[in-house]
Amino acid sequence: MIAVRRWALTFALLSTGALIGSCAAPSGRAQPEASAAEAAPEPIPLPSPADEKPRGYAGIHNVVAYADGFVSGGAPEGDAGFGTLAAMGVKTIISVDGAEPEVARAAARGMRYIHLPIGYNGFDEQRKLQLVRAVRDARNAGPVYIHCHHGKHRSAAAAATIAVCLGWSDAEQGVARMRVSGTAENYKGLYACAGGARLVAATDIDRVAADFPSVWKPDGFVQSMIEIDAALDNLKAIEKAAWQTPAEHPDLVPAAEAGRLADLLRLVEASEYSQRKPAEFAAAVHNSQQQADELERMLADGQTTPKSELSARLKLVAATCRDCHGRYRD
Repeated sequence: MIAVRRWALTFALLSTGALIGSCAAPSGRAQPEASAAEAAPEPIPLPSPADEKPRGYAGIHNVVAYADGFVSGGAPEGDAGFGTLAAMGVKTIISVDGAEPEVARAAARGMRYIHLPIGYNGFDEQRKLQLVRAVRDARNAGPVYIHCHHGKHRSAAAAATIAVCLGWSDAEQGVARMRVSGTAENYKGLYACAGGARLVAATDIDRVAADFPSVWKPDGFVQSMIEIDAALDNLKAIEKAAWQTPAEHPDLVPAAEAGRLADLLRLVEASEYSQRKPAEFAAAVHNSQQQADELERMLADGQTTPKSELSARLKLVAATCRDCHGRYRD
């Protein structure tokens, strides 16, 4: 049965162009339809660029202001997160994460989504200018919230770079704000983007096309890595629920999520991208795939495997992925 399910899942992913070819992806969960305008929430003051620590709010975490009305943080979580942003007066949400944004939740509260993903190794000049124009134009309509998944690394680097390019801060201040957000020092590519940023002339910004997507559709290897991150996040939620289907995510089946992760890693190992990397890369992916395979087997056995062993196996999978990511990220 596991083999049949794996074959069907792999075929479905390939046929929709979801795989082969970077990190948290569309989970397949249905997004809510935009509903009628909701009652105006009680206003919530925006964080200050002078804050020395990140702030936390209902449904959004690691929130740090990079300029007045320009805030970075983690992805909004459910109605609480989008309600908080609406109460802050945010009019535009920009995601630099790979996961598909919850556009309907934002639209239901009168907020626009712009989706311009970046990687952990930084971003090129074209993406920088796109982000700069998106924020400059959107800020005229009201506060802007930019996020990645956790709000510590990618969105912090993007926010710092944008603020410098728009003259809202200098590079030193931008890098300092990244450290407030908690950006890890080993993300050298991200720090280089902010540290090397300079003021951009308005005429150069105006040349950038402003037709930004609400959902950016990656493909190939990038999509595979996004799906892998999503599967790991789902498995962590399952672990938190004592290795059962979480009540808040009834669509998650423990063994199926482990199987999905194993399939994704197997396809990455066989990809052309993997073949172009050093042999150690493919070996690391193969090791991760084997660990995920074993986790699936353990979960498929039902209640026969102690929860401590399941957690230990998931820890091994995550550690292998993290080590490989850290070695080959830049």
